[in-house]
Amino acid sequence: MDTLVDLLRESARSYGVSPAICFQNRVISHAQFDQLSDRVAAGLAKRGVIAGDRIALYCVNSDAFALAYFGILKAGATVVPINLLLNHKEVAYILNDAGAKGLIYFEAFVDSVKLMKSQVPSLTFQVCIGASNILKDVPFADLLASTAPTPQPALSSDSLAAILYTSGTTGHPKGAMLTHGNLAANVNSIRQAMKLEPGRDVLLCALPMFHAFAATVCMIFPLTHGCTVVPVPKFDPAAVADLIETHQATVFPAVPSMFNVMLRLPDSAASKLASLKFAVSGGAAMPMEIMRQFEAKFGKLIYEGDGPTECSPVTCVNPIGGLRKPASVGLPVPDVQMKIVDDHGQELPHGTVGEIVVRGPNVMKGYWNQPAETAASFFGEWFRTGDLGTEDDDGYFCIVDRKKDLVIVNGMNVYPRVIEEVLYQHPAVREVAVVGQPDTLHGEVPVAYVALKEGTTATVEELRAFCRDNLGRHEIPRHIHLIPALPKNAAGKIMKRELRKGGEVERGVS
Repeated sequence: MDTLVDLLRESARSYGVSPAICFQNRVISHAQFDQLSDRVAAGLAKRGVIAGDRIALYCVNSDAFALAYFGILKAGATVVPINLLLNHKEVAYILNDAGAKGLIYFEAFVDSVKLMKSQVPSLTFQVCIGASNILKDVPFADLLASTAPTPQPALSSDSLAAILYTSGTTGHPKGAMLTHGNLAANVNSIRQAMKLEPGRDVLLCALPMFHAFAATVCMIFPLTHGCTVVPVPKFDPAAVADLIETHQATVFPAVPSMFNVMLRLPDSAASKLASLKFAVSGGAAMPMEIMRQFEAKFGKLIYEGDGPTECSPVTCVNPIGGLRKPASVGLPVPDVQMKIVDDHGQELPHGTVGEIVVRGPNVMKGYWNQPAETAASFFGEWFRTGDLGTEDDDGYFCIVDRKKDLVIVNGMNVYPRVIEEVLYQHPAVREVAVVGQPDTLHGEVPVAYVALKEGTTATVEELRAFCRDNLGRHEIPRHIHLIPALPKNAAGKIMKRELRKGGEVERGVS
């Protein structure tokens, strides 16, 4: 199977009557999903979409998101998913950069679309998902009702399936080009690693489907492997627990902050998660204290994995049902290779901290229209993840920190994750992030931003004393800021770049 379209059609033939998507009060079987996405493709072709065009998708988690995604692919075009938290200027930048021909959007984003569509000259049409359709654009229902012939584009494994824009620390986002072959290879690796059963397993998708983790693990994988996906438009811990119970979900992929929020549920909610076989964590480093508390409260194991957008994105995971190593992101998934290298790309001995690099059929084609950025991101065939980590003698990888997050104090490396892990052990700490701050005397110093659990108290001096008892002198945060909550992106990942900017800090500063 060379393309995602091939995989989807094969899944429809093999598991046609099994549920593909359960959303609100609708259930779509695999055969129906194949037919409906054919209609979307036909409707797009009728509006001039041809192979190689880029079509933006600006939509909440839903059955419509998945139908639009595969309809775009079946038309031979490339999907450009849009981060729902971006403002209209940022959306316009991405659409212009991608040269988007069309835009499929959810009705709730009409104000943003109204503001930015005149700024994107490449757009020839817009499609509105929803009944309101204030701008009188093409109704998505018209695409679903299309009777035109299904287009038959000449797709191959090298055809561009998606351009996923990654949020950089500075400047504009870069578009990672993922081919059908990249994503199909990653789906195959996930199939072998997760050991799920077609026709039986149900994945709850509370992660935003525009994000690489959710798109591949929670949408493309189940739809092309005979499993079921339950999209959740907005993350809410009580609603998630109810949906897991209602749909008897068996797998819950999430980011660490979601597991942290789930801990606020009453102990009685544990019974609602009874159907889960396990949970999967990715997208950011999982604090060990959060993992311990979640597993103790709900009785479900979390298997931590990792992978950047540019790798489709899954590169590694702790083996399901096998040996889990705390603080490890596990072993490379089948067909993916990983190693630790120095700044010149030379492999380092086991146990030595260096940059994690990845090689395999899942690695992106490059960054859209950015050959220099593409070249800088590779050591030959090996993609540079920007993560600092180690490999042990059993082949398990641990992420120490992001390379850009490393803090150098008086010439000594300080890894923010080490400080964060310590602070998470304090009983009053709900969430924490540590960043570096320039310092004239020491070069840099670590600074901690801490949000406390509801109903608890802790002073800055108490937290600093806790750090003194558990960290080296050079690792103790020079400043600790107590704030109500940490800034997060749409996927729930803590945005350290916002903390580096400074800004308003409340409830105590030292």
